[in-house]
Amino acid sequence: MTIAADAPPARPSALLPRRLAALFYDFWPALALWMLVSAVFTVGYTLAGHAARENIHPFSGLQWLLWLCCWIVAGIYATASWKRGGQTLGMRPWHLHLRAIDGGPIGTGALWVRYAVGTLSLLCGGLGFWWALVDRQRLTWHDRASGTRLVKLPKP
Repeated sequence: MTIAADAPPARPSALLPRRLAALFYDFWPALALWMLVSAVFTVGYTLAGHAARENIHPFSGLQWLLWLCCWIVAGIYATASWKRGGQTLGMRPWHLHLRAIDGGPIGTGALWVRYAVGTLSLLCGGLGFWWALVDRQRLTWHDRASGTRLVKLPKP
């Protein structure tokens, strides 16, 4: 049995305001994780012999490594949440759930593609999110790239 690529989903795709609200909610756990990673870097920087009030220099290799670690830790949070239950903390109050477009299980690689393309979308001023307004199936760039879709669950 084959399913047409443009066949309507079982539940409608999540609307943009709900996606953005969930993203705002997920900012707070991510911020807490970033603060934890930054604290580890600060302690390491101080133990390496730098003065207690000395900051990591802007645009230095160490600062780029700090940003990369923060991005990876936030990615682990997102992908682990999606893998475990299809939702992050921010998606739960908005009744959003991540599903594979074909209905099957979502692989870890696809989840990391979703996270990476979502990051790129945000760096482009959210263009990949705004794309959902013109897409026939209301999919974002990261939905299309990862073969996933965000659906709105019925209220319990």
